[in-house]
Amino acid sequence: MELLDQPLAKLAQRIAGATRVFHEHQLDFCCGGKHTLRDAAAARGVDADTVAAQLAKLAEMPAGDERDWSTAPTAELIDHILTRFHDVHREQLPELIRLARRVEQVHGDREDCPHGLADHLEFMFQELESHMQKEEQILFPMLAAGRGMMAGGPIQVMRMEHDEHGESLRRLAELTHDITAPRGACNTWRALYLGLRTLREDLMEHIHLENNILFENAGRAAV
Repeated sequence: MELLDQPLAKLAQRIAGATRVFHEHQLDFCCGGKHTLRDAAAARGVDADTVAAQLAKLAEMPAGDERDWSTAPTAELIDHILTRFHDVHREQLPELIRLARRVEQVHGDREDCPHGLADHLEFMFQELESHMQKEEQILFPMLAAGRGMMAGGPIQVMRMEHDEHGESLRRLAELTHDITAPRGACNTWRALYLGLRTLREDLMEHIHLENNILFENAGRAAV
């Protein structure tokens, strides 16, 4: 399998979420990033094929959705949002926070270190978790049950919070020079920024599906 013979550092840079898999199996992709997945797994006594299968699954995830979700039934769209975005955000952010803390601890003396990034990601995670729980517990059940005409208030609150998430993304860009790793950045730093770019793309697509499709459809159904 091709992935087995690639260096951990390259895999961490190429595959969003790979660092989470490496952390799970205690594979050192930073200082030991030159070792291939096969060799690193053997040294740790880990099943390399299992790790490679996890990475292959991540690599196959589409960057965006090709389906026209504007024609999907409401319940199906909600299920998609829950699995493709809510579940994924809950995996993404803890790992990004861990990586950001590591970068700030090791490279805090550098002028281009993203100081405050980990705290900002903690804030984003708390706000996003609260937002998602409100959708899961209140709004989505209403919409799935066809009670869109009763959902005007909750939808307005969710739209306002989406605007706040947009502000958080803008602050994220400010802290990271638009998520651009500096010259000489270590493997952890580069993996962090790869994950941040994926988070930004996912969150923007997530908000788009809700604001422009799910909520708009609910509004039309209420007329």
